[in-house]
Amino acid sequence: MNSLVIAVLGFGGLSLGYLFYGRKVAQWVGLREDQPTPAVALEDGVDYMPAKHWTILFGHHFASIAGAAPIIGPVIACLYWGWLPAVLWIVIGGIFFGAVHDYCALAASLENKGRSISDLSETALGRSAKVAFSVFALLALILVVAVFAAVAGTTLANTPQVVIPTFGLIVVAVIVGFLIYKTNMPLAADTLIGLSLLFGLIVLGYYVPITLPGVHAAKWWTVILLIYGMTAAVLPVTVLLQPRDHLAAGVLFLGMFFGFLGLLITHPTMHAPHFVAFGGAKGWLWPMIFVTIACGAISGFHSFVASGTTAKQLPHMRDARRIGYGAMIMESALALLAVIAVTAGLFWKKTPDGVEGFVYQDLMKGGNWMRTFGRGYGELTKPLFGALGMLIGITMLKTFVMTTLDSATRITRYVTGELLGDTLGLKVFKNRFVSTICIGVAAGALALGNWKAIWPIFGSANQLIAAMVLIIVTLYFFTRGKAWAFTAIPAVLIFVTAMGALVYKFIEFTHPAKNARPNIMLAAVAFVLVLMGLFVALKAFQTISTVRKRPPEATER
Repeated sequence: MNSLVIAVLGFGGLSLGYLFYGRKVAQWVGLREDQPTPAVALEDGVDYMPAKHWTILFGHHFASIAGAAPIIGPVIACLYWGWLPAVLWIVIGGIFFGAVHDYCALAASLENKGRSISDLSETALGRSAKVAFSVFALLALILVVAVFAAVAGTTLANTPQVVIPTFGLIVVAVIVGFLIYKTNMPLAADTLIGLSLLFGLIVLGYYVPITLPGVHAAKWWTVILLIYGMTAAVLPVTVLLQPRDHLAAGVLFLGMFFGFLGLLITHPTMHAPHFVAFGGAKGWLWPMIFVTIACGAISGFHSFVASGTTAKQLPHMRDARRIGYGAMIMESALALLAVIAVTAGLFWKKTPDGVEGFVYQDLMKGGNWMRTFGRGYGELTKPLFGALGMLIGITMLKTFVMTTLDSATRITRYVTGELLGDTLGLKVFKNRFVSTICIGVAAGALALGNWKAIWPIFGSANQLIAAMVLIIVTLYFFTRGKAWAFTAIPAVLIFVTAMGALVYKFIEFTHPAKNARPNIMLAAVAFVLVLMGLFVALKAFQTISTVRKRPPEATER
């Protein structure tokens, strides 16, 4: 099948979903547009600061939730199950699951002074459930910081051409932030200057690669990145976070634009099969593809961005749907581009006789998904960029990784303060410097240690978080007399899927393939997560039962 047909159908479906279903979801949620946002009402000069324009915050939110996950998920899924189930889950999941999840987490936070979704869980589920959920969220976020630092450090060591644009973006972002907030220069001009400087850095990096000496270069880059993440997490958001993410989103938008433009020019045939197998090396199609393609369709991590940094920077309530719902739709479009890049830009199993190109399976040996996507993207954009196409694709990914590293560190600081500082009364953790240092040390221990030992369980855990968040917002709407079926149905489906994936992983860890030893640690983690999921479900049923027994006038509206 022609890849352009897949792109048109997929992108068209996502656009219609935003225009029609997104508007309906906003009506059900019912945010008051005349109400001041937490960023305006609680402005503090560090975290609560309204963005100058909604497009700046869209850039932050989009770049933070995107990261590398909407690339790696489709790249892996298409290899083991085929591109058709991947495309269907990306489009349907993005519209009815992921965008609803993200927007509702943002809306609930906006109505509650910008509190994180883990803090809001107490309102829906009670104190004990809040503590359990917050501890789980805190550990998951520390793992995210560690993994993104380690992956980015390895990329810098293996692809020295991206060092200059990666760190040069920090300087460019500070300059752009100064132009946006300290001068009267139009935003479009500020953006053009920033992107032009960044493109110059990409070209410079191509000709001047930077390498660190020694065999531990990746670990040194990881330490440098962790220090950067801790520093960025305590700065006022207008100094680095907002302008850098604004530029990062600009890089992504341009990357996606040129990717689809290259697709329009080349429109290659889909070389990979539309369906590979129901069962494969990564498990059954259900539930495993739904936890493998996470951020491209739905991800629990998004709720921490929405209710963490984004809710504290939103300038106007009317912008919530554009950012909360729209950014997820855009991310699904990115995942769609990733599918086409590796299934149409690369060949399946072997290159045809007399044809030059790259083979999907060969590039994926050793799990090198970033280079696989870069090669596929480079093939799609070869008429536009020539040999620079792969480097531009990898730089686009690196920009997201840096953004997610910074945002995840800041969000983890929020959760640490709410859990340890407010709930447990350890006031020292309310200090942003203390909590950030503790996060950096914990993440560093994982990043420089054996983080890969617990990463195999993260996909299932991440989707369990998404299910819990949907349960929380469902109860939030239910107890206020609002429509709630549009979150309850996805909550049940994702909950069952995440629990199914955890049970599958538990069996895999306890009964591994021949000549492999059982992984008791991961099996124990999977078992604990199943218990936590059941505990949250039980608390949800208890809450619903309690509310239903109240007289109508007692229900908060």
